[in-house]
Amino acid sequence: MKRMLLLGDEAIAQGALDAGLSGVYAYPGTPSTEITEYIQRSKDARERKVHSEWSANEKTAMEAALGMSYAGKRAMTAMKHVGLNVAADGFVNAGITGANGGLLVVVADDPSMHSSQNEQDSRFYGKFALVPVLEPANQQECYTATQYGFDLSEKYGTPVMIRITTRLAHSRAGVELTEVRPENDLRLPADKRQFVLLPSIARRNYQSLLGKQAAFEEEAETSAFNRFIDADDKSLGIIACGIAYNYLMENYPDGCPHPILKIGQYPAPRKMIQRLLDACERVLILEEGAPMLEEQIRGLMDVSFNIAGRLDGTVPRAGELNPSIVATSIGKEITAGEAKAEIVRPRPPELCKGCPHIDSYNALNEALRELDPGRVFSDIGCYTLGALEPFNAINSCVDMGASITMAKGAADAGLFPSVAVIGDSTFTHSGMTGLLDAIIEDAPITVMIVDNETTGMTGGQASSARGRLEDICKGLGVPENHIKVVEPLRKNHEENVAMIKEELFHRGISVIIERRECVVTAVAASKLKKKEVEA
Repeated sequence: MKRMLLLGDEAIAQGALDAGLSGVYAYPGTPSTEITEYIQRSKDARERKVHSEWSANEKTAMEAALGMSYAGKRAMTAMKHVGLNVAADGFVNAGITGANGGLLVVVADDPSMHSSQNEQDSRFYGKFALVPVLEPANQQECYTATQYGFDLSEKYGTPVMIRITTRLAHSRAGVELTEVRPENDLRLPADKRQFVLLPSIARRNYQSLLGKQAAFEEEAETSAFNRFIDADDKSLGIIACGIAYNYLMENYPDGCPHPILKIGQYPAPRKMIQRLLDACERVLILEEGAPMLEEQIRGLMDVSFNIAGRLDGTVPRAGELNPSIVATSIGKEITAGEAKAEIVRPRPPELCKGCPHIDSYNALNEALRELDPGRVFSDIGCYTLGALEPFNAINSCVDMGASITMAKGAADAGLFPSVAVIGDSTFTHSGMTGLLDAIIEDAPITVMIVDNETTGMTGGQASSARGRLEDICKGLGVPENHIKVVEPLRKNHEENVAMIKEELFHRGISVIIERRECVVTAVAASKLKKKEVEA
């Protein structure tokens, strides 16, 4: 049997390919990006013509995957947790339409916010949408869960969520592969009105989804991802969800003396939980993310029981777990000789040497120098580092696309000038609709699109905006004489400052496109071209 050393993300990607995947749809977002990148690099995927182009955002990715599922093929969409907020409309309604070909929604959560604005727990979305959720504990389970997820999806005609976290997504382990399955044939739904969510059909489909819940729970009771491991010391029982099981076992290399319920599939297996509650004096719940299961057990099991976890402070309420935190929560003393996670003193991130955003911010700061501070709204990307020294140039970073809409709202309140700074990829992800709002009202804001011709923050993926920004702005309705394209270079500084000042004081919508290729992708392209010439 073939064995590969894979990241958790890569194990999911390989599992999907081996399960007969026909298409993956995604927008880059750490820690999920490597799933799609792995498929894009796969020779097998290229030969099979598996779809793997980047989508404009997570909503379009979710809907395209649903469309491929409609046609009977196995489809997957991958995103980070905040991306699921963008895709939520399609995701929740996909629970009502159901799936035809297997449909997996892979979401990578980011507890401790290593590269995110929050640490939300996507299991709540799965529960909200009433669809099965798989939470693998290791890389092998990532691979296996992907294949099992497709089978479960097709068995019940439902989307299935796979939820992982940063530590699992970006760590490696050996994975044993299974035989490759063929892709599904094109097969349209038997009920041609299944995906038509008119109220009468949606109500019927919703009743069908509710009727599947008992079967989903029974699948969880018998799932290989949920396991009751008995032990003699019943003074404590431990429920360990997903990767938390690994952290627990690191503290008991010779075997845990307490009963353990390992959970990797939801809805929560009530019978297995009840078995643990009946057997033990006290239960500790270890789950990465929010205390979702802990809240369910406290509230839904209708029992008076000594339960410990994130809600009572036994486990910290915020941040990701690690073996040391788990050791403390189970009352295990950490000695000097034991391995502990060493905290490296953080180093503030900074823009790359030669980054075009440096010249963009220097020009913007000078143009605003004589005005009161606090009028620049920004967005999510490399350019968010403009909030730090030495620039101190931006005053907001909330979610994808919020720069333009927040600038408009502030302008509506009377702030003038009001500036939005947004990247090229973020603009096509979710900035265009905000710009349309501003255009309709001719809002007095200046939108600065810092166009480095790539999706730089996540490693240089192709940007949907490349070569299209001017046409998009014109098509939406920005007056051509207020669409300015400049090259952010030190030699152009005075000229760029003058132009920015001119547009800042225009009492209407204006767009400045600051275009210069990302220095990292430029260097990479130069090296590739040199290799091609030498070859």
